[in-house]
Amino acid sequence: MDKETKERLGEIRAAIKKYGFDEILGQTAKSKIRNDETTPEALLDESIPERLRLMLQELGTTFIKLGQLLSTRPDVVGERIANELANLQDDNPAISYEQVKAIVERELNGNIDDLFEDFTHEHLATASIGQVHEAKLITGERVAVKIQKEGITDKIDLDLRILKYIANRADKWNANLRKVNLPGIMEEFDRSIHKEIDYNNEFMNMQRIEMNFIENPDVHIPATYASYCTSKVLTMEFIEGTKLNDVYASTGDEFDKKRLAKIVLDSYLQQLFIDGFFHGDPHPGNVLILEGDVVCYLDLGMMGFFDEKFKRDLSEVMLLFVDQDVDGLINQLMYMDILDYDIDTSSLRRDLNDLFGRYFGVQLNRFDGVLEALLSLMQEYGVILPNEVVTMARGLSMIEAIAHNLDPEIDVFESIKPVAATIAKQRLDPKKYLKGKKSNIILYEHMLQALPKLLTRTIHKIDNEELQFRFEVDITDKVSIVALVSALLIGSSVVSFGPTAFDMPVISLIGYLIAIILSIIGIRKFM
Repeated sequence: MDKETKERLGEIRAAIKKYGFDEILGQTAKSKIRNDETTPEALLDESIPERLRLMLQELGTTFIKLGQLLSTRPDVVGERIANELANLQDDNPAISYEQVKAIVERELNGNIDDLFEDFTHEHLATASIGQVHEAKLITGERVAVKIQKEGITDKIDLDLRILKYIANRADKWNANLRKVNLPGIMEEFDRSIHKEIDYNNEFMNMQRIEMNFIENPDVHIPATYASYCTSKVLTMEFIEGTKLNDVYASTGDEFDKKRLAKIVLDSYLQQLFIDGFFHGDPHPGNVLILEGDVVCYLDLGMMGFFDEKFKRDLSEVMLLFVDQDVDGLINQLMYMDILDYDIDTSSLRRDLNDLFGRYFGVQLNRFDGVLEALLSLMQEYGVILPNEVVTMARGLSMIEAIAHNLDPEIDVFESIKPVAATIAKQRLDPKKYLKGKKSNIILYEHMLQALPKLLTRTIHKIDNEELQFRFEVDITDKVSIVALVSALLIGSSVVSFGPTAFDMPVISLIGYLIAIILSIIGIRKFM
């Protein structure tokens, strides 16, 4: 371990001890030998959320960012800690204009006076990772330039190494913390913070979401200037608009608040269920209202992503959730591998019914805390939800709050239902099977070419008694075999969608193959 790492580790250990967390992280092999059953709850009092926030604040950038990540994971740290960590202040002293100038010139490979017609010396905003300056391009466009502070990447990488070391030791020696999976959280944090400090990532996010709304005049994404962007410098359109708090407080007819509420809600539902690419932190500070009731999204460094399958699965979850279909919701979460099949479903079903009864006992038109309650319930059952699901729930709650502040009568449920239903129905659309990737088409072709050889080998092994099957049903019953074969034949015959071969769906061919194998087993067994 080098000198710099030892010194920083000493600082972190001192802070952990100062704020009283050494007893938790320091559960030693000796205490394990004593069979010490002391729990974190017993060691810590009600001040833990505040002390944790103060400790992370004191330790600087990396730890502040870690706290901000944990504030979005109430399913991992609980509601009280998550709410307290949301108050972390991400600020640092500003760097000088001379430092900014040196970074810009090095990154953009030119003199700042040649690159920009004007570049203000005073910063518009500053944070621990970077700061923003207003400027004007040679071509006349007014822009905002975000510059990453010097050496921040090295500091973050050093802290990450130490955090992973601490997480692994805590996971090894503390059975209670092992349930939280600290090493897994550190890996997730590593990916998250490296995306944030790479401004190329935010540049690509802005380009992508701009294309998603290119035909929507009610939503604006700041333009970016590729030749003025690197991993440490991001140059974008300068936006002047009205903050949401000022829109809320307005009493005249300057803003059509009902229309704005619908735009905000519909645009976010499009990001979630249509595009599968959504703003991960749409708090009021990241949304401006432009002239003509246009909604502008800012700070697009943290985005969520759903692939096509997960997007459809999530749409079905939302429909089941809105319809209060507890059994369907449990089955869907199991299908998505979010719930284990060995979970106590009877207890979970009872708790979900209680939750729905509490929040849906009267006619409601918003989630109003039900998502947070659901996340807390999942935590009680030891379910660690995928990060994108938690990000989605948090983002949807923020958007819902914005929409209701603009229009208290807006019905969030009624807005979600048609969008989610449209996506969920695509699962039953035969056309989607024809739009598969080329790799899938190649896979189907290989499967079809292998079928004759596979069938021949399987029959040969059965004939030589080299292949054995185990069924949960009573395979000695002739009726069982006949029923299975009949079901497969009928099911394969009625399938009319999916990739085809020899003028029939591939799914049907596979069904017929299994039916043939079962028939051979039955014939050999009862001849």
